[in-house]
Amino acid sequence: MTALITTAILVILVLILLMVIFTFIPVGLWISALAAGVNVGIFTLVGMRLRRVIPSRIVNPLIKAHKAGLGLTTTQLEAHYLAGGNVDKVVNALIAAERAAIPLKFERAAAIDLAGRDVLEAVQMSVNPRVIETPIVSAVAQNGIELKVKARVTVRANIDRLVGGAGEETIIARVGEGIVTSIGSSVSHADVLENPDVVSQTVLNKGLDSGTAFEILSIDIADVDVGKNIGAQLQTDQAEADKRIAQAKAEERRAMAVAREQEMLAQVQEMRAKVVEAEAEVPKALASALREGNLGVMDYYNLQNIIADTRMRDNIAITAKGDDQEPEKTGPQK
Repeated sequence: MTALITTAILVILVLILLMVIFTFIPVGLWISALAAGVNVGIFTLVGMRLRRVIPSRIVNPLIKAHKAGLGLTTTQLEAHYLAGGNVDKVVNALIAAERAAIPLKFERAAAIDLAGRDVLEAVQMSVNPRVIETPIVSAVAQNGIELKVKARVTVRANIDRLVGGAGEETIIARVGEGIVTSIGSSVSHADVLENPDVVSQTVLNKGLDSGTAFEILSIDIADVDVGKNIGAQLQTDQAEADKRIAQAKAEERRAMAVAREQEMLAQVQEMRAKVVEAEAEVPKALASALREGNLGVMDYYNLQNIIADTRMRDNIAITAKGDDQEPEKTGPQK
């Protein structure tokens, strides 16, 4: 009975040990590599485990690379994995490039992948160019008519410039700038509507793909719409602004005239006050002359008579003038 228990315990321990070994050592993956003709040592797989590298992430791409005829090693793939790269995608890109006769080395593909770009998509775009559709670009011709243009840009990935090259946003921005410049140099919007190829050829000849990760193959004008008459609108706005300036200047002159009028009225009142003040001094001067003997009583009465005669003549003249104007107002009577 004791021997049976001991045997059972040994069997359990052996099974646990085997489970630990098979968990730590990917024997199945090692057998798959040997079956595919890839020489990967069992201790190499153990070393990957110790370096915290998932063996399947290295061995499976290595098997694909071996079958495709790529001379890659586990050291290259493991180094790229430890650097944070996508080993499987790099290997797939190398296989696609080799099938499409595109010269691409592992170091270049790894650098593109570590730069954050999709190296497999780049290879596919080199084989099958992609069409980028720009947003609606608004441009104004020299005659003031606005044109709204939408273009389609056919690009192909330039693998040599994928590292450090600008992306699609730069291509779209440069194409939009070229369209605005080309339309702005046109004398009339009718010229653009008649021959939109002139715009696309002008933009294409500017070399807009320099410094980018793409090569522009063609630029096609997809749609051209006529917008507002910007020139007329600007002239209208300018005329309205001139009108407001003229009105402001006229209002300023009117305000100055009103102020001048008020100033003159104030001066008139001031002069009248001075006249009244001077007239008030006349009786005082007469009284002083009478006291000092410079003016006699008869002289004073003669002066009063002269003043009375003058007032009477003035009243007669005013009355006569009124009588002369009365027939003119009423008109001839029949």
